[in-house]
Amino acid sequence: MLAAKQVADLITWGRVALAFGLAWLGRAHGADVLPLVVWLMIADWTGDCLDGAIARRSRVHYHTWVGDHDLEADMIVSGGLLAYLLFAGLVDARLAVVYVIAWALIFWRWGVPKSLGMLAQAPIYGWFIWVAVRDVPSAGLWLIVWIAAAIALTWPRFPNEVVPGFVHGMRRISEGRRVR
Repeated sequence: MLAAKQVADLITWGRVALAFGLAWLGRAHGADVLPLVVWLMIADWTGDCLDGAIARRSRVHYHTWVGDHDLEADMIVSGGLLAYLLFAGLVDARLAVVYVIAWALIFWRWGVPKSLGMLAQAPIYGWFIWVAVRDVPSAGLWLIVWIAAAIALTWPRFPNEVVPGFVHGMRRISEGRRVR
């Protein structure tokens, strides 16, 4: 029988695998599969919410390598989504290259604290949402519905933990301190 943390880790590994699938979909099928990618991202975001919730509810409290690298998994997924957008012709290659280089330099300077990792992902997801709503509104609007539902369902945690944690991390970075 799998322990809760093992289930959470399997979900995270599945999300990492999905990142490579997104890049492949962009390369093999391009923008034609944008509605499918919308649903895959909804599944990914749901998995991201569930893996943390499952891990926090585990009766046995211990760390796993995968659990300790959840931010990196999130960033791999956003990278896979950027690759999909690039290969599908939904983002200019020059913009994508400049974006990746800029973030590589930022991470080289300050490390990869959670707040910077979250900030690096936001424009990719924002662009994806905009493209999805613009090009396939019937699917793209589900992204907005999902985000609103996720915020509503996690409401006490979102304003009390996520937002203050992000702001605190950004404050430490602006003060010139490396944070993890």
